[in-house]
Amino acid sequence: MAPTQNRAKRSSVSPCSVLLAMFIVFVSLRGVSCQSPVFACDVSKNPELGAFGFCNSSLGIAARVNDLVMRLTLQEKIGFLGDKVAALSRLGIPNYEWWSEALHGVSYVGPGTHFSSVVPGATSFPMVILTAASFNTSLFEAIGKVVSTEARSMYNVGLAGLTFWSPNINILRDPRWGRSQETPGEDPLLSSKYASAYVRGLQQRDDGDPNKLKVAACCKHYTAYDLDSWKGTDRFHFNAVVTKQDLDDTFQPPFKSCVIDGNVASVMCSFNKVNGIPTCADPDLLAGVIRGEWHLNGYIVSDCDSVDVIYNSQHYTKTPEEAAAKSILAGLDLDCGSFLGQHTEAALNAGFLNESAVDKAISNNFATLMRLGFFDGDPSKQLYGNLGPKDVCTPENQELAREAARQGIVLLKNGPGSLPLSATTIKSLAVIGPNANVTKTMIGNYEGSPCRYTTPLQGLTALVPTLYQPGCPNVACTTAQLDDAKTIASQADATVLVVGADQSIESEGRDRVDVRLPGQQALLVTEVAKVAKGPVILVIMSGGAMDISFAKDDNNVSSILWVGYPGEAGGAAMADLIFGYYNPSGKLPMTWYSQDYVDKVPMTNMNMRQDPTTGYPGRTYRFYTGETVYSFGDGLSYSKVSHQLALAPKLVSIPLEEGHVCQSQECKSIELRDSSCQNLGFDIHLKVKNMGRMSGSHTIFLFNTPPSVHNAPKKHLLGFQKVSLTAESEQLVHFKVDVCKDLSVVDEFGSRKVPLGSHILHVGSLKYSLNVGT
Repeated sequence: MAPTQNRAKRSSVSPCSVLLAMFIVFVSLRGVSCQSPVFACDVSKNPELGAFGFCNSSLGIAARVNDLVMRLTLQEKIGFLGDKVAALSRLGIPNYEWWSEALHGVSYVGPGTHFSSVVPGATSFPMVILTAASFNTSLFEAIGKVVSTEARSMYNVGLAGLTFWSPNINILRDPRWGRSQETPGEDPLLSSKYASAYVRGLQQRDDGDPNKLKVAACCKHYTAYDLDSWKGTDRFHFNAVVTKQDLDDTFQPPFKSCVIDGNVASVMCSFNKVNGIPTCADPDLLAGVIRGEWHLNGYIVSDCDSVDVIYNSQHYTKTPEEAAAKSILAGLDLDCGSFLGQHTEAALNAGFLNESAVDKAISNNFATLMRLGFFDGDPSKQLYGNLGPKDVCTPENQELAREAARQGIVLLKNGPGSLPLSATTIKSLAVIGPNANVTKTMIGNYEGSPCRYTTPLQGLTALVPTLYQPGCPNVACTTAQLDDAKTIASQADATVLVVGADQSIESEGRDRVDVRLPGQQALLVTEVAKVAKGPVILVIMSGGAMDISFAKDDNNVSSILWVGYPGEAGGAAMADLIFGYYNPSGKLPMTWYSQDYVDKVPMTNMNMRQDPTTGYPGRTYRFYTGETVYSFGDGLSYSKVSHQLALAPKLVSIPLEEGHVCQSQECKSIELRDSSCQNLGFDIHLKVKNMGRMSGSHTIFLFNTPPSVHNAPKKHLLGFQKVSLTAESEQLVHFKVDVCKDLSVVDEFGSRKVPLGSHILHVGSLKYSLNVGT
C-alpha cells in the first residue's frame, strides 16, 4: 500500500510529558522536543468532558459510539471518514492519523509513526516471506506481540498511532510480483495460519479482555491483488478476472481466517477490480462477505487513494460523488486519502446516499478507537501506560529477530563435505557478492529504523577471519569484477557468495520480468566456483523466487541457502547456520519456477488451475504439474528425519440425513451441511525420529491428494507442525483432521464439498490411502 501522491506528515509538538522523564536514564533528551500520546476524553485537564457519554468507559461501546455520533454535525462526521482526522476541540478529540504500518516491525512508512532521538529505532524482523518459511505459528504470534509492545511504547511518547495497516496476506500467485517479500507465500492454509497468529500477537491484550485491543491490525489487500506493474499493466487499472472457484479456494481463505480466527479489527480493500468491479466499491465483497458472512468486528479501509482511483483511473463512475457514494454504500468505512472528505457532502446533496450511511461508517471507526482505549483518557493510567523507550529494541526482542531469521532460512542444496563449516578448521573465509555487506537490503520494504544491523560479512567475521570482495558494484551487476573475487576464493579455505536482489529489482510498484539472478551475478558465481579452493556456499537474498538452475546443477557450488530479506540480525543468523550453531529448519513457502515458465505464462492470467486445451500450466504446487527449480516445502537439514505412521483410520463415513439424494444414486462428492459435518473428524499419529547426531527443529507437513473431482488440487496442505528433536530422539506427532474442513474442495460454483473415494495422505515420503464414503 502506498499513496498515489505525497502526503504531509503531522508534527504537532507538545511539552515533554512526565512519562518521558521516567526514561531519561535510558535516552538522552538534551535538545530534543518531545510529544505526548494523542488521546480523547482528557477529563483531568477538562472536567467538562466527563459529562459526555462517549467519555464514560463504564458504558458499552455501542452506547458510547451512539452518544458521540449524535453530537456531530454533518461536516464533522465527514471529517471522520479520512485517515487524517482534524482535532475537534469542542468535544476534546485531538487530531489523529490512522495510517501506521507494522509489517515486520514498527515502520516509518505512513505518517502516523516516526522515529526520533527518543526512540531512534525498533526491532526489524525478517520480511514476512522468510518468517513464513519457519512454518511456526507460535513464532508468528510472538513476533506480533513484540511489535505491538514496541508500537504501544512509541505511542506513549507520541511517536506512533494505535492503528496499524498490517499484515499483507495476499496469496503469492506469481513469482514476479514485486511484493512477494511481504506475503506468507503461495499456500492458503499457511497464509491463513500466519494471518490469524500475527493478528493475535498484535491485538490481544495481556488481561485477556476480548473487547479491547492492544493495537488494531489490518489484513490487506482484499482481494485477488497480486500485480503492481508488469509490461504496461498496473494495479490502478488491472481487472482481475477470477473464477468463483479460484476466489473461494485460493484468494479468500487468508482473509476469512484473519477475520474469523484472528478477530482482526480491520480489512483493507485493494486498488484492482475483481471481475469488473473495484473491490472498494463492491457491496458483495465488503458488506456481503466481510461484514455479512464473516461478521467483521471493526472497520473497512481503502488502500491509499483507491477511492480516487475508482473515479479518476478506472472511470468506474461518471462523477466523483457517485464514486464516494458507491464505496460507502458498499461497506467502506475509512478512506486512506481525502476523496471522501471532498465529495461525500455533494453525494448526500445529490441523493446518492443518506446521512445514516455516513453514521454507520464512522461508527465502525469510532468503535475501533474505543476498543483501543483512545477515548478512555490518559493512556499512562491504562494497561500499557508504563511502556516507553526502555521497552523498544530490548536484547530479548533483538534475539527474537535473530531466531526468526534462523528458523526461516532454507537450505536448498548441500553436497558432501560442505555445510556446516567448522569454525576451528576454517582459517580464512572468502566472502563475495553484492549482498555480502549490505544493511538496508536485509530489512526489505515497509521497514522502520532498525535497532542495529549485522551484515553477512560482520556475522561471518565474528566467527572466522574473512577476505572480502563485492564482485559486483550492486545487484544490477552490469559488469562483474571477477579478478579480485577469484583471487580470494582460490586462497581461502571456503567461499560464501551472497547474491540476489533488493528493492531496485523487486518492490511495491515494481514487478519482475526476469526471475534469473540480475545482471552478471550468475557469471560471478560460476567463475568464482571454478577456482575456489574449498566448499562454495551460495546465499540467495531475495523476496521472490529465483531461477538458479545453473547453480543447482553446478557441482562446484557445494551448498545453496535462501535467506529472504532476513531482518536486522540476518548476518548473524546466516553465520549461525553456516557454521553449524543452528540446524536449518526452514521450508520454501513458494514454488521456484524456471525462467521458461514465466516466459510462457502472462502475469495477468489469474487462473490457478491448468488448462490442457490451451497449454496453460497452472500455478503453485497445488495445480502446477511441470518441472520446478525447487518446490513448495523443500528444505534440507543437517539431520535426516524418518516418519512412521502410528495411527490412522482406513475408512471415514459421512452420515447422510434421511432422503439424501446420495442414498439413492452414486455421488462423487457430498455438499457440506452442519448435520453431517458435526464432530466428524479423526486423528493421525506419526512417529518422527531424528536420525542424525545434531539436534534441531523439523517441520512436519500433512498433505492430501483428493479424488479427481471438481478440478481439485493435485495435493493441498492439511496441516503442519514444527517439532524440536534432540539427536537420535523420537517424538509422537498428532494431527487432528476435520473431514469437512480439511478434506473438502471447492467446486466450480464456489461451494465446498467432500470428495468421496480414495484420499492419499502424504507425510514426507510416506503415503497412506484413506477411503471417504457414506
